[in-house]
Amino acid sequence: MLEGIERELMLIARHHVMGKRRGDGMERSAYLLLTRLEVEGPMTIGQLAEAFRLDTSTVNRQVAALLRAGDAERIADPAGGLARKLRITAEGAGRLAGERETHCRGLERVLASWGDGERQELYAVLTRFNLSVEEVEGREWPRASDAVGGGVVR
Repeated sequence: MLEGIERELMLIARHHVMGKRRGDGMERSAYLLLTRLEVEGPMTIGQLAEAFRLDTSTVNRQVAALLRAGDAERIADPAGGLARKLRITAEGAGRLAGERETHCRGLERVLASWGDGERQELYAVLTRFNLSVEEVEGREWPRASDAVGGGVVR
């Protein structure tokens, strides 16, 4: 059974129905970073590196691309700390929303023959899986209010 689950998760990771195809759309790293900044608010490079379990030099390169594209900006720490933080810009939020819409259109194509109950079941199982991963890793992913789930997903 676990080998079957592992295979299906591997296949989910390789499908491109929701995302980038040959230069179209946003880079995966940009999408993930902007999503985190959108939900959590301004963060330092160190906080992002910790959140993604990446080396700070890797996050620095990814953030540099966000800054060049105008998707994020450096700001003074709103809490008065010394480290500068990164914040998603209005342009970045707009591009992120457009990318998310593209992902949802792809999901709509895949799930077109699924009923509302089946979609809700998939959503619940995926959420439970991700929450279990977060519990094992000892770090949660912040979730925004979700209209599908009826509130903050926890």
